[in-house]
Amino acid sequence: MFVKPQRLKKGDTVAVLSPSAGLPSLFPHIYEEGLKNLQDLGLKIKEFPTARADREYLYDNPKARAEDLNKAFEDHEVKGIITSIGGDDSVRILPYLNLEIIKANPKLFMGYSDTTTMTSYLNQQGLVTFNGPSVMAGFSQLKALPDQFKRFIETFLFEKNDSYVYLPYGEYHDGYLEWKEVNNVGKVKEAKKATGWDWLQGTGTVEGELFGGCIEVLEMMKGTDFWPKKDFWSGKILFLETSEDKPTVEMVKYFLRNYGVQGVFARIKGLLFGRARDYTDEEKDQLDKMIVRVVAREFGQKDLMIVSNIDFGHTDPQIILPLGIKAELNSTEKTFKLRESPFAD
Repeated sequence: MFVKPQRLKKGDTVAVLSPSAGLPSLFPHIYEEGLKNLQDLGLKIKEFPTARADREYLYDNPKARAEDLNKAFEDHEVKGIITSIGGDDSVRILPYLNLEIIKANPKLFMGYSDTTTMTSYLNQQGLVTFNGPSVMAGFSQLKALPDQFKRFIETFLFEKNDSYVYLPYGEYHDGYLEWKEVNNVGKVKEAKKATGWDWLQGTGTVEGELFGGCIEVLEMMKGTDFWPKKDFWSGKILFLETSEDKPTVEMVKYFLRNYGVQGVFARIKGLLFGRARDYTDEEKDQLDKMIVRVVAREFGQKDLMIVSNIDFGHTDPQIILPLGIKAELNSTEKTFKLRESPFAD
């Protein structure tokens, strides 16, 4: 059983910090727009020291980043924690996390991309964590994204639901306009028509606990003490997505092969892939075919349910995926839903 946090309420205080890259110090206009949009949703903001800290300082001081996260969990005024942005080295802070403090004070902890190191590790420690928008990437662009996204955020975070049915967005955006230009605050690249999710393999209905994140970030954790034990994978629905670095189809193949050799595909109940950012339609098709080839042909898991092109990860708008919560995939009705509330109340 995973420990669930309390649901956020309007007027609650959320902590904002930078456990990965110090991009708020480089693009304060983008960061501040994200804070404003969070406040417009009815939340109060408490910035911790790393939130706006110098980028080089944060790079040189992984322990300071971890201490901010420890203190945010310990702070009773704080009801939720949202990261400012991702990066590429938060794996370095994991040895400094105070698990005693964190586990004693469960609360909503959300981010994506490099935040995967923390959400996946803390989930292994028994906490429900959340793969979702960050302050600078997601919340900063809230007003430029479809109204469906804002309604989703408010429903998911604030309204009590014993279950939740995810719905595909009608359009998506491959990233943002140049952040160094102040006039680009809150702006996204041109909208593209979404074609829905691709049900690549598997029949019937499966149920399992969600777990996953950014595939490249998870690669940094393999072979460390922070990687899941074999038994942890049993009964999971694994979700993976690619970053703005756009790893090639061949590179993703090598990543997936490693999961196969570990026996992960034989243990999990389903495999979800987020929409690959900056991939052409042809590349997305190649990616889908490769995923099925590796899972079904190379490792013999022809019945494992696989769904791709889902709205999470590095394209916007994205859904929030709670790690540790039971979800259901129905290939007949083409539905993806949570089977329980991700919150304790």
